[in-house]
Amino acid sequence: MNGPADRLVLELGCVLDAPRERVFDALTDPAVLPQWWGPAGFTIPEVELDLRVGGGYRFGMQPPEGDLFHLAGEFLEIDPPDHLVYSFRWEEPDPDDRETVVRLSLRARGDGTELSLVQDEFATEARLALHRDGWTESFQKLRDLLASSR
Repeated sequence: MNGPADRLVLELGCVLDAPRERVFDALTDPAVLPQWWGPAGFTIPEVELDLRVGGGYRFGMQPPEGDLFHLAGEFLEIDPPDHLVYSFRWEEPDPDDRETVVRLSLRARGDGTELSLVQDEFATEARLALHRDGWTESFQKLRDLLASSR
């Protein structure tokens, strides 16, 4: 879904069968992140995380075929278990990339959690689509992980 006028904004959501605290931990624990982050088939062999406002993160992503690449950013807001906001940039950017901001919100929904993502602002529709696919697959992996570890 796109935002007003020419702003390219990604909005996604999913419902997870786990309480907000457990979901927030999965979003921020460097031991758990590699288990669900990234599109299907990708691995995350490198995770650096300094979970504090102004702190940073850096992930190395390994596609099924191809070279390892990195993404990084800074934490802008941390309010467990309600929300997490951080910048997102590729370290080896495509010419159409720009730094974006990811906003993750967690709301209790019965015994589970409704996780909402807003990421903006993309330079092109193609970059937005790439992130939509990546987040959709990541959320499915997160859903599977939380369901299997009940």
